[in-house]
Amino acid sequence: MLGITRVWAQDLPSLILIGDSTVRNGRGDGANGQWGWGEPLAQYFNPAKIKVINRALGGRSSRTYYTGGQWEQVLTLLASGDVVMMQFGHNDGGAPDEPTRARGSLPGIGDEIREIDNPLTKKHEVVHTYGWYLDQFVTETKAKGATAVVCSPIPRKIWKEGSVVRSKDSYGGWAAEVALLEKVAFLDLNELVAKRYEELGPEKVEPLFADEHTHTTRAGAELNAAWVIHGLAQLRPNPLAAYLVDSALAISTAKA
Repeated sequence: MLGITRVWAQDLPSLILIGDSTVRNGRGDGANGQWGWGEPLAQYFNPAKIKVINRALGGRSSRTYYTGGQWEQVLTLLASGDVVMMQFGHNDGGAPDEPTRARGSLPGIGDEIREIDNPLTKKHEVVHTYGWYLDQFVTETKAKGATAVVCSPIPRKIWKEGSVVRSKDSYGGWAAEVALLEKVAFLDLNELVAKRYEELGPEKVEPLFADEHTHTTRAGAELNAAWVIHGLAQLRPNPLAAYLVDSALAISTAKA
């Protein structure tokens, strides 16, 4: 079963996380020392008040999460009063019809399309922009009476002249534009986490990653989850404020 498994009262609202392996790696059990930030994020929410359901899936782009059946499954869970937090971008690059993955979306947030014969599904497919897919998640979340929170992708461990490389001119910026156009909450995890990495410096950031530059260790995932909480605290209003435990409030206060 995907996500974090717990026993809850049936009438609790849900926080549903969708995204790629940087949100939930593998089965979410730390295999190969790799963790996504969605697992440690759950500890900051009161399970008596809200369900935290991590439906992110490794290897998915915004496009393949939408077309591969994962989003359809989320919609069956989604109800009025729920919150959907989304973070995509790490897997959206590359050609839409790349032979071994075929997961790339088109760049930008516009209405451009490209028709392909998908080499994996063996079906004809109309591929849209990254922003188009995010917009579908947001629009369909709203239609359910739920709240959408858009996140920019956490940064990779790539340094250039002493700074962490950002994605403001690509996925990070496009995620912000979609959130602005749709008038929904936006967490700039790309910038928040990049700044923290720079404060720590390359030597201390190195052990936060379990591979060359993308997947975090447990410590790295916990750092990223803390910055999700910090980002939420800056929202006015914060749609999840009523469900946080004291440790989350302490983190928000300390970082502020």
